[in-house]
Amino acid sequence: MNVDYALLTDLYQLTMAQGYWAAEKAGEEACFTMYFRDYPFKGGYAVACGMAQLADLVEGFRFSEDDIAYLASLDAPAGGKLFDPAFLDYLGDLRLTVNIDAVLEGTIVFPHEPLVRVTGPIMQCQLIETALLNMVNFQTLIATKAARVVRAAKGRPVAEFGLRRAQGLGGVWASRAAVVGGCASTSNVLAGKLFDIPVSGTHAHSWVMSFDDELTAFREYARVFPNNCILLVDTYDVEQGIRNAITVGLEMRERGERLAGIRIDSGDLSWLSKMARSMLDAAGLSDCGIVLSNDLDEYTIDSILGEGADVMSFGVGTKLASAYDQPTLGGVYKLAAVRGGAGAPWEPRLKISESAAKLTTPGVLDVRRYYLPDGHIAGDMVFDVNYEPSEREVIVDPMDDLRQKNLRGLRYETLLAPLARGGRVVLDAADRSAMAARERACVGLETLDETQLRMLNPHTYPVGLELGLNERRRALVAELRHIV
Repeated sequence: MNVDYALLTDLYQLTMAQGYWAAEKAGEEACFTMYFRDYPFKGGYAVACGMAQLADLVEGFRFSEDDIAYLASLDAPAGGKLFDPAFLDYLGDLRLTVNIDAVLEGTIVFPHEPLVRVTGPIMQCQLIETALLNMVNFQTLIATKAARVVRAAKGRPVAEFGLRRAQGLGGVWASRAAVVGGCASTSNVLAGKLFDIPVSGTHAHSWVMSFDDELTAFREYARVFPNNCILLVDTYDVEQGIRNAITVGLEMRERGERLAGIRIDSGDLSWLSKMARSMLDAAGLSDCGIVLSNDLDEYTIDSILGEGADVMSFGVGTKLASAYDQPTLGGVYKLAAVRGGAGAPWEPRLKISESAAKLTTPGVLDVRRYYLPDGHIAGDMVFDVNYEPSEREVIVDPMDDLRQKNLRGLRYETLLAPLARGGRVVLDAADRSAMAARERACVGLETLDETQLRMLNPHTYPVGLELGLNERRRALVAELRHIV
């Protein structure tokens, strides 16, 4: 989509940009790394998403005349205009020249490893920070939630229909992210058009209520949509609704048509679905499926299926599209290296905090993913591309350097791939496809051990710093803290 994202930023990014410009640092180069610190939903993995929108950001990044006029109107708290007119002229002519590397959407990712790396003029790196975090944080969160829900459904299709409860227009990208995470379809027609993803839906309670009686409403819907007929049976009384659906289903059969299913959207879904299955089978409609909805998430779906309910598919809305139980991923974007200009050597940068969890990793970082002979993931090595990894191929836990793992001799692949070069998107159409990302996520989840996939108390996956990188980080911490 061609959207003006230039002002999708925090004000301090623009005040820093003017500072870099005024201090003649705008051309100095920097390397920033985006990563997250904690597993979402107390799980054992995340599904990367948001990179397609990031590509849109790069392609459409311009400060329009209207943008410049707005910035020119802003006043400084102490009086006068906030921005220098000469700086605003500079912004008006600015075009991105950054290089961006990122994991492909649908890649299974873990805490403390880079999802996105941005290198280029420091001012430009800062100007895209907020939008980048907004896109990747939110969509990775939703894709991960979707993967958990879909896994709980045990092969049954899950339709996402949370747009009406989503956080504003973010719901459009939430629908796409849900499909990346494994959902079979979305009710969101705009998302279907924009992202070429499957859409699904039938009717609501209002359809039934608009007629004098439920049976007439069902008959009319079956007449208009004989090839897409799933009847919502809980507007008044579920048992009577099922009887009316059976009547219509038998009438459809006489016409050579088929009632595809019934949907239950309230009550004890497990008990009601079992009752419905018994009634449908007794009427000879064993080919009529049962769809369940109503505030579902991975835990309720797991419980329903654990009780033996016979379900064709699920519709999941609020708790998926809004990431109901965890509103943010908490990903961060940190300066990791600087240099005077292209071709100059990189100088590592590191943020030290009173909290050990907030200690950053310096360098121009990438990730090697190692695989066991059976195809399962063995571990991820975060390394600096400017240093050859140690032949020992040992990774060190960034939170506890006494925890180490040897990966020597195992097959590996490098995860970060070019997304933009010199400010131009190089990600091809296939890698921007939501359906290709969905397939990538499906394949990636199969490389995890069952202990990492379980919903409660999963085994945490080993991500570590390359041995030399860990030593350089420790030395830099000691230097900055003046430790002899």
